[in-house]
Amino acid sequence: MNTDLIKDVFVHSEAIVDVGARVGARTRVWAFAHIVAGAVVGEDCNICDHTFIEGKVVIGSRVTVKCGVYLWDGLIVEDDVFIGPAAVFTNDPRPRSRKHATEYPVTRLKQGCSIGAGAVILPGLTIGLWAMVGAGSVVTRDVPDFALVVGNPARFRYWICRCAARLKAASSRGMWICDCGRRYREIEPWHLESEDGHAT
Repeated sequence: MNTDLIKDVFVHSEAIVDVGARVGARTRVWAFAHIVAGAVVGEDCNICDHTFIEGKVVIGSRVTVKCGVYLWDGLIVEDDVFIGPAAVFTNDPRPRSRKHATEYPVTRLKQGCSIGAGAVILPGLTIGLWAMVGAGSVVTRDVPDFALVVGNPARFRYWICRCAARLKAASSRGMWICDCGRRYREIEPWHLESEDGHAT
């Protein structure tokens, strides 16, 4: 690890941060984590024990990666994402031993989404803004913004707020409300936006 290139970052003595990895300010990297050269980790992240971040992974700011998570090339993690312990990501739809793809499909975790413990995310999918994947779920298709999905295969259960509470149908058609005060509009099937037109 080249500590001259990492400012205001905590790296545990048993962690490995390769020269050429970029780690943002105030990020914490705990024991037995390995961040490979070329990987980008944003500011204010928490990279927990026994994690691995491959060299073409991009992680935004304020992201939590819990213990036992391995992030492979092709994964883009936007700001404010939570990845629960032992969540599994894949990047090769047809893997074979000692055969390596020249390019991997992009899997995108959009801002604020949460991946439950032990969930499995197949390659090339998008998990929507502030969506939530239930623990142990197997995700085989894209997850819409603000959706809760659970099961194997993961299926839509209901809409959730940015605060993670379940949304309630409002009296106006296509409107959804949360006890926290936020309001959402279903502008088309499977597409929810906050009432002011911004998904966040």
